[in-house]
Order: sequence, then structure tokens, then C-alpha cells
Amino acid sequence: MRMFYGFLLAFVVSTATAEWKVPPDAMMTRWGKQVTPQNAWQEYPRPQFRREQNWKNLNGLWQYGINKSDRIPQLYEGDILVPFPVESALSGVRRFLAPDETLWYRKRLSHQTPEGHRTHLHFEAVDYACTVYLNGTEVGSHTGSSDPFKFDITEALRPDDNELVVRVVDATAPSQTLGKQSLKPKGIYYTRVSGIWQTVWLEDVPNRHFRMVKMKPRIAEGTLRVLPTLQGVALERERIRITVRDGDRIVGTADSALSVQIPDAKLWSPEQPHLYGITMELFDGETLIDRVESYAAMREVGVKRGPAGQIRMTLNGKVIFHYGPLDQGWWPDGLLTPPSDAAMRFDVDYLKKSGFNMIRKHIKVESRRFYAHCDCVGMMVWQDMPSTGGRPFWSKLAPHPVEDTWPVEQHDQFMKELKAMVNGLRNHPSIVMWVPFNERWGQHETVQIGQAMENLDVTRLLNIASGGNFFPVGDVVDRHNYPEPMFPFEDQRFNNYVKVVGEFGGHGYVVSGHQWNPGMRNWGYGDLPVTLKDYKQRYLRSFEELMKLRRRGVAAGVYTQTTDVEGEVNGLMTYDREVQKMSAEELSDLHDAARF
Repeated sequence: MRMFYGFLLAFVVSTATAEWKVPPDAMMTRWGKQVTPQNAWQEYPRPQFRREQNWKNLNGLWQYGINKSDRIPQLYEGDILVPFPVESALSGVRRFLAPDETLWYRKRLSHQTPEGHRTHLHFEAVDYACTVYLNGTEVGSHTGSSDPFKFDITEALRPDDNELVVRVVDATAPSQTLGKQSLKPKGIYYTRVSGIWQTVWLEDVPNRHFRMVKMKPRIAEGTLRVLPTLQGVALERERIRITVRDGDRIVGTADSALSVQIPDAKLWSPEQPHLYGITMELFDGETLIDRVESYAAMREVGVKRGPAGQIRMTLNGKVIFHYGPLDQGWWPDGLLTPPSDAAMRFDVDYLKKSGFNMIRKHIKVESRRFYAHCDCVGMMVWQDMPSTGGRPFWSKLAPHPVEDTWPVEQHDQFMKELKAMVNGLRNHPSIVMWVPFNERWGQHETVQIGQAMENLDVTRLLNIASGGNFFPVGDVVDRHNYPEPMFPFEDQRFNNYVKVVGEFGGHGYVVSGHQWNPGMRNWGYGDLPVTLKDYKQRYLRSFEELMKLRRRGVAAGVYTQTTDVEGEVNGLMTYDREVQKMSAEELSDLHDAARF
């Protein structure tokens, strides 16, 4: 195997840090080969809420240690490259964290809070439970796999040298939101991920500042409501100014109502992904206190029943067929962490050039930069919630579905993470659908969770359980079928729902020299074709079957999948992204004829 499975690690090895280096036997992408401690994920991490002048990136070399103690260690074992998870090759460690072990991070930093400001410490994602200490003082804790969080560290900061310590526990347990992670990776389950796996950064904000914002476009009215939330003690002569721009041209401003008129608004779509720039300014009288840059799109998602009685999805009032890949976002060198921003964008750009108009982001929440890029290029996204490991009986679309019964604490944690995902990503126009459950994985309290989601976000469609056990809630009924797509039209229960094939295809093809581990079982759905020609013919046959279902009323299809992942060789590209089994040009020619 490419991964080192040993668990022999002493409580403390040395005070000296080992030189960071990637294991020589690791499968690397072209972007991973360019990573250094100086250039690892240096981009601004929050593109839709930008204060680019007063922030500091903390990615780079940290010290790490692994033990079975709750006490902050005095000595550390070596260097780890943040933000890559400890199990990944790019971390420089490639060490599996055992369920009963504790992962420690340590970094020394110098930072002084400007007068009249607060300093926030941001973590874009840490898997799974972490506690953060600054100069020996606990400044906060967080539990969850994927949502960004922050702590106000102003009071704990020293004017010169500071010691930042992060404690992480990750059992990779079925109760956690873990997606495809497994203690024993095999088949559709992959190498587990622990610890910091997205950017860590500092930001100085004024005492009174913008905390968040909600964007609410109204196409019929030609308005965009921009609703910021403020934090800190209110100012004496406080006022807000919102400015909306189309390129360099100001198209509207608001000083009080925060509802901006946009005459002849340009609508966002995959063909024309138009974005309006937004500046939010906070004043005390005439003195500027805080400024945040953002963007929004004029776009609305809905459904419409056609002449034949079938319900279709709409974008800005027009029927649109959704077609795209299952996209898992795994990388051979970084695991859940792409090796770079450019690498992450490469996948989206390849799919866009291939003529897909949608991505189903499969049981993973990406960095906020991913969704910003989808916003810019015009790629619709079905966003899955990272699944837990529970598995009730799979009754699929049967008349009498079943679901799990969960302990209150476990359900509450799931809902906390689900709401964090929705609230954190709700302004991205690219996201058009939420998917709380994949198949029946962790499916529980389905109707209640569906109702909560409908209350949380009325602007998007809800696919409560993609391929899972059907309950009458949400907008979508979703069938998975491999390798060829199918849908049970005869079931009258589905007449008031959008019908989709949420997974199909999965045709495998082995490209020699581009396998995660040539010694393990490499597989796809069905037997593996001998020739590339055969592989392409299978894709064409499955696509043609989907188009037949489309004519009968199916409104979307999701092909498995963008890339090979570990033992799965059913990607349109190899795991290292070096070989396109079907080029973007080939796929585009095929898809163009279908006119989505």
C-alpha cells in the first residue's frame, strides 16, 4: 500500500523538528509536486466576505505530536505542513491517527492587535473535535468535520511571542460526519482524514464590524436585498452604505432599506454566470469603520409541471435539465485537501469544458473558494451533507421505508453541522440543491429534518435522501442505479416530485501507471472493459439511456464520477488527473447534441 499503516510512535520523540518532505513512494499530482511550506494554500480563504488588508495566513510548517494524553506536551515529534491532514503525503507525516490517540499541533506566532480592533483566529475545517490554546489559555473548542469556525483571541494575545496549540481527537466513528473515510479503506471507502485540513488564518476586525450577510435576490421586483449582521457595541452615528456594481459601473446604492434596485438585471446561469460586485461600508458619522467586499447573483431556482404532467426544475423560470458528475473531491497527495487552489479549479474547469452544467458534490464540503469558482464559471452544485456511518435497511423507494433511531445528542450534533453548512454557503448562487442524506447512510428523522431544511432555506430545492429510502418531504425523488440509469415511473407516489437519477454509470477503466495501488483490487461497476474504445462506448450507451429517461420525465442525471479514487477506477480522469479517459472535447461534442 502507498500509505504507512504503522502505529508505533512514542509519547515524545524529540524537541528538534524533522525536515518536511513528501514520502518518495507517494502518488503525486502535478500540483502536489509544486507544494512547498512557503506556498501551501496562501489564497484568501473567504472570497464572498473579503477584508483583504487585515489578515494573516498561518498555513505552513507547524510542529506536531501524537500521544494518548489530555495534557499539552512539552516536546513535539517533527514538522507537519498545514493545512494537509496528518494521514496525507503532503503533510510530510503520512501517519494514521488511531481512534484512541490525540493529535497535537504547535505554532509560535507574533501578532499585535491594532487599537480599536479585535483579533479573530479562523479555522476553515478541522476533523473532528478540537480544543485551541493560546499561551496556555483555552480560547475555544469545536466539534465537526467540515464547517469553518473562529475564536476571539484578543485577550490571550501577547505583544511579542505567542504559543498556539491545537488538540484534536478523531475516532473516525460511525456517529461522526465522515463521508467516505474509513479505518479500513476498501472499495468505496477511503483513507481517513484527521486534524486541520483547510486554511488557518488571523483577521483583525474593528470593535464594531460586519459579522455576516444574507443576499436575497428578487427577480420579479428587480431588487437585491443585502442584509448584513453587525457585531460589537453600536456606534453613536452608525450608518451602513451598500453599493452594487456591474464591473466598474455602479448600478445601485442603499443607505437604509438595504434593498438595491437593479434595472434590467442580468441573470446568472451556466451559460452567462453574471455576478454583481457588492461593497458594504460601516460608518460612524463620516468616518469609515469597516468595509467588506462581496458579490451576489440575480438567480432563482424553482420547479414547473409540464404539459405531460412531469415536474421539471427551473432556473430563472426556465426549465433546465441538470447533468453532471458525482464529484468526491479526493486527491492522492492531499486526501480531502486539494494540493492547491489551482488543482481544485482544474477539476471544475475540466467539467465545465466537458459540457456538464452541474456537479453533485458528494458527501464532502469543500473550501469556500471552490463554490466561489463555481459561481464565477457557471457550474450548478448539488451540495451533499457529509454522511455518518449508520446504515438502516435499504428499502430505497419501497412503499414502507425505514430509518434509524438516533440518540438525542448524536442527532443534535448532526443538525448543528447541517445548519452550519447551509448558513455558511447560502449566498453562493452556484448551489441549487441541498442533499442531507446520501442513500440511507445515517438516514433518520427524515421528515422532521426535511421540514427543518425547508424552513432554513426556501430558495433552493431539497433532495432529502439521494438514492435513499423515500419519505414524502422535499422536492425530489432520487433513484440510484448502476451501471445503466433507470427510474420506476409506475409508482404514483412520485407524481408530485422532481424525478432524478442521482447516481449511475461508474464504468471502470484501468490506466496502467496511474493506479493508487496496483496490488489492490481496482474496480468499477460491472466488469472492467479491456479497451478504451469499449469504455467510451459504455459511457455513450449509459448517456443515451439517460436521454431516453429524460424524454419520459426524468429531470436530472448524475454520472459516477469525475476521477478515480483509490481503488475505484471509474473516473473520467485518473486519480492523479494526468490522463483524461474521455477528453473535455469528446464529452462536450457528445453533450452539446443533447442541449441541456
